[in-house]
Amino acid sequence: MAITRADVEKVSLLARLQLSETEIETLTVELGKIVAYVDQLSEVDTDGVAPMAHAVEVSNVFASDEVKTSLPREQALANAPSHNPRGYLVPPVLGG
Repeated sequence: MAITRADVEKVSLLARLQLSETEIETLTVELGKIVAYVDQLSEVDTDGVAPMAHAVEVSNVFASDEVKTSLPREQALANAPSHNPRGYLVPPVLGG
């Protein structure tokens, strides 16, 4: 599949990018090279290869959940730029 100038112009329009003539020409060549490189993957014989989600076997990478005591409120709020005894104070966002 070859990338044409029209393809680059269409994608830039969809992405709301304003590209110069030089950028369009450069991207047409560069994206064409990328697509040609990816097309090489179709030449690889994948018969008998099971699909995989990761290139490396991955097991559960999450730490186990452990109940721990939390910080005291005063210590948790110690570095807050603005706070009251209940929590952080932030500027109103919706004009209220």
